[in-house]
Amino acid sequence: MRLTKDNVTIGIHTRFGPNWPGIRCLAKTRRGTKCQRAAYKHNGRCGLHGGLSTGARTSEGLQRISAANIKHGRQTKDKLAAQRHAAKVGRPVLGELKRLERQLEDAGLMPDGD
Repeated sequence: MRLTKDNVTIGIHTRFGPNWPGIRCLAKTRRGTKCQRAAYKHNGRCGLHGGLSTGARTSEGLQRISAANIKHGRQTKDKLAAQRHAAKVGRPVLGELKRLERQLEDAGLMPDGD
């Protein structure tokens, strides 16, 4: 096969014209239209709309992503662990206080809480 300018069959599989039979990305573009670029098989999106990124690999990168996504501190792992620890320590203390309170009420040293 001779490679010349007028040989239109060269590269036919990599041309993405309106009649191209492959899978298109179809993500919504900033213009509001659907993206017409060729999609990757593994996720159905092109390289511009989520094709190749595998995410952060290093601990620094993962921490940077975590810090960027925190909207408040209520649900972070360290806050939840602190709440669980406080509840674990606080339950026996509250139980002991209630027991002492009942003893004081039974002895008549403290008025009923009712």
